[in-house]
Amino acid sequence: QVQLVESGGGLVQPGGSLRLSCAASERIFRIVAMGWYRQAPGKQRELVARITSIGSINYADSVKGRFTISRDNARNTLYLQMNSLKPEDTAVYYCNIQRMVLTTAREDWGQGTQVTVSS
Repeated sequence: QVQLVESGGGLVQPGGSLRLSCAASERIFRIVAMGWYRQAPGKQRELVARITSIGSINYADSVKGRFTISRDNARNTLYLQMNSLKPEDTAVYYCNIQRMVLTTAREDWGQGTQVTVSS
């Protein structure tokens, strides 16, 4: 199983910025998609941003224009640049990778990193 380690979370004031990173323990082959999800207290986990193997990107409506997902294949790392943060962005953010192993679809998750937006 691939290990994913997120970092970059923390406490930030409204309007501030954070950059999340997700480092994989090894090079990952046959990636279908990589993404960031978040889960706020009492809410279901939701998609924040996702990038496919061919570079197609989609964002949740609530973060469009504020968040940017990117990847560095050479470093096996996924990023999420978050600008103009709002209190409603407060959540635990999880990295996710969907890949194929032979003919089986697999999914790996990081342990999560807390983002708190508060004055």
